[in-house]
Amino acid sequence: MLKDLNMSADEYFDKFIRPYLSLTNEQLIMTLDILASRFKDKLTPQPSPFCLSYKLVINPKINALDWLLVHIADLKYFEFNNLVTNFWIIKEFLDRDNEVYITTIPNLSLKEDIAYTKCYETFVSDNNIFYKDVKLEKLIDDFDIVMFRPDPPVDIDYINATYIFDFVSKPQVINSPSAIRGFNEKLHSVYFKDLMSENIVTASLASIEEFLAKHKQIVLKPLNRCFGSGVMYLYEGDPNTRTIINTMTNNETTLVMVQKYLPGVKRGDIRVLTLGDKVLNYCVRKLPTNDDFKFNTHNDKFIEKAELSPEELQNFTGVAKTLNKMGISMAGLDVIDGRIIEVNVTSPCYFIKEINGLYGVKLEREICDFLLTQALLSL
Repeated sequence: MLKDLNMSADEYFDKFIRPYLSLTNEQLIMTLDILASRFKDKLTPQPSPFCLSYKLVINPKINALDWLLVHIADLKYFEFNNLVTNFWIIKEFLDRDNEVYITTIPNLSLKEDIAYTKCYETFVSDNNIFYKDVKLEKLIDDFDIVMFRPDPPVDIDYINATYIFDFVSKPQVINSPSAIRGFNEKLHSVYFKDLMSENIVTASLASIEEFLAKHKQIVLKPLNRCFGSGVMYLYEGDPNTRTIINTMTNNETTLVMVQKYLPGVKRGDIRVLTLGDKVLNYCVRKLPTNDDFKFNTHNDKFIEKAELSPEELQNFTGVAKTLNKMGISMAGLDVIDGRIIEVNVTSPCYFIKEINGLYGVKLEREICDFLLTQALLSL
């Protein structure tokens, strides 16, 4: 459709969608009613912008995109915590009079070939997010958009949840569960090997020792964890080398990512954020804490502004385009010395609170505008 109109998704959004975002429910109902009455004779069974308007009039959820946000954490995790990306996205959509529901992986189910979830409706009170203590069962296909953001580990329960979404056809699911299922955040970063530090994936003690002898300093990472959990640093001559390697690999039975240590980590790594096929204009540097080389304390004083060189911006935009084609439209690239060390796709933190403070923006609005556009274009 966009090709026929000879415009990009951004141009379409600015011309046809953005003017409606500031309307109240009542104003939007009236506007859509007028549009539907004027164009009802032109409506066909084929999808069109007018079918969307007409549908909204006869089903007055109006600008209320139903939201289902899948998260593995306890439901109380959604209350009060303004350091979490989910908090800001949920609040922004609630502030726009949308209906937002939350659920967890154990509350997903499949009956025959129909996917369901038991979920809770959220609401804002005193500038915080709460959920109503009434569990509702809903067809996942009844939602307009789903944000699939369970935290790692990507274990068997996580994988099984992605299979349930193979039976979901209607809503836009971000990120695509099947794409996440096929993309390990550590291992598949090698898709972009020209932008990565030297690395190997192995369970072999001998191979890791050989890699250590070559690079003198290395980092070992589990393949299915997050927040720096289980990451170990090794230097040549460390008396605990074999103990650490055997512990990490479960005595050579578990694969790990082994990367060349980058000295720039002492200055922190940069989080580069993608949205669709673009790199956002806001980057942050995550500073190491407590004399550790890892960022593991989510605190304003350990976050600062960061800038990309023109070459880095070009390189990482290419990464964003590749990920977007795979069905991963929201990702966080961790970068040291211009090299990608990790591609976060399961539940990437967008550091919205910190970016809003550092850059004087409302990043949650930009994210929600994008998600709204994706949902409308998929109808």
